[in-house]
Amino acid sequence: MRATVLVFAGLDPSGGAGIAADILAVAAQGAHALPVVTALTVQDNNRVHEVQPVDAALIARQARVLIASCAIGAVKIGIPGNRANAEAIAALVAQLQAQDPDLPVVLDPVLASGRGDALARGGALHALEPLLAVANVLTPNQPEAAALERASCAHLLVTGGHGDGDTVLNRWHSAAGIREWRWPRLAGEFHGSGCTLAAAIAARLALGEPHALAFERAQAYCHEALAQAFAIGAGQRIPQRFIHPSH
Repeated sequence: MRATVLVFAGLDPSGGAGIAADILAVAAQGAHALPVVTALTVQDNNRVHEVQPVDAALIARQARVLIASCAIGAVKIGIPGNRANAEAIAALVAQLQAQDPDLPVVLDPVLASGRGDALARGGALHALEPLLAVANVLTPNQPEAAALERASCAHLLVTGGHGDGDTVLNRWHSAAGIREWRWPRLAGEFHGSGCTLAAAIAARLALGEPHALAFERAQAYCHEALAQAFAIGAGQRIPQRFIHPSH
């Protein structure tokens, strides 16, 4: 059977981020996404204008059907939309972890869009709190990591795309210490880069790869997707996710 990733994320009508990005990134690694939409949004490739959370009970019903019929290899979580949705998702994940304590749960802790637009009702950090308790992989950028400085997680991959200089420095914090990766900084701005990386990591872990290899291969895939990014209008470009990683 093909490895699956249970994905909780918002719907981006531009197709650049959220659930659309996750489906393609997971598929590119050779796994299959089971997508559950947490929120509808009004946005393009540059700005988020409105977020409408999906009913938490509906999210739970969708996920339960998938959990009952599919072997879940990993979970990837994007924006929950609000606190109620986060609580519902956290409860579902906790049930899965009771059966499989080693289940990879990758949380992309999005606190705002790349332009600073809100992505959750009632405050993004407040909405994320229940999910921080069940995630074992966090993939924040530097501003998000600063906001989450008191959060603890088994595997914390802090990305350096918001930094300066010719090199992007990504740092993986775990019980084994700190490991760093350096990637050439690419010109321009990209829509959905964080979704792409987190989804690729979840897929790699669902395939059974150890964390170090999954992180490295997912980063290489994400960097190539950004290098081949294309425009759909002025502003941020869309990562070319329909590529196959080198391994």
